[in-house]
Amino acid sequence: QVQLVESGGGLVQAGGSLRLSCAASGVAVSTRAMGWFRQAPGKEREFVASINWSGGNTIYADSVKGRFTISRDNAKNTVYLQMSYLKPEETAVYYCAAKGSYFSPGSSDGRYDYWGQGTQVTVSS
Repeated sequence: QVQLVESGGGLVQAGGSLRLSCAASGVAVSTRAMGWFRQAPGKEREFVASINWSGGNTIYADSVKGRFTISRDNAKNTVYLQMSYLKPEETAVYYCAAKGSYFSPGSSDGRYDYWGQGTQVTVSS
């Protein structure tokens, strides 16, 4: 059974930092592009960042460029999202997702095969 389990969410003040982790089991993500998405209450899910299988290619939503960093440790079957200078409007449930093997990173959620349950990030003003 494939599982993606996010962790590291919580409450942080505006301007603060958090590091999210996504641990995979039941599937080797070392050959898969991975992505982070978020969904705020009453809003549609939106793309945050994506990374290719090797970690050599990353893409980001314009709103997070320069503040967020996606990375991965294939030996640990884990993907990370380092978030800095967080803003209150970035309060959301953050999800990680996995694409098919050797696919390119991308922002379209329809291209992802597996999803985690999400972790809540709350940024207070």
